[in-house]
Amino acid sequence: QVQLVASGGSLVQPGGSLRLSCVASGFTLDYNAIAWFRQAPGKMREGVICISESGDTMDYRDSMKGRFAVSRDNAKNTVYLQMNNLKPEDTAVYYCATDLIPNCPVERAAYWGQGTQVTVSS
Repeated sequence: QVQLVASGGSLVQPGGSLRLSCVASGFTLDYNAIAWFRQAPGKMREGVICISESGDTMDYRDSMKGRFAVSRDNAKNTVYLQMNNLKPEDTAVYYCATDLIPNCPVERAAYWGQGTQVTVSS
């Protein structure tokens, strides 16, 4: 059974940093791309960043480029989202997802984590 468990969200001040984790089980993480998405209140879900099986990364949009980075530790079945210089507009529920494909982008993921809340506020 494919499962993704996202964690690490919290309240952080503007300009701060946070690292989210996504632990995968029920499939071989090594061979699959994982993407991070987010959904802010009243807004549609949007892609954040994706990492392929080879470790290549892809940003879904420019607003987060240079501030967010994704990495993977296949030995720990975990993908990380490092977020730096956080802004209030980054406030959202963050989800990790996979479609069990090797390459990015992950557009219509079949499997989703439960989401973790990130709130950026002073």
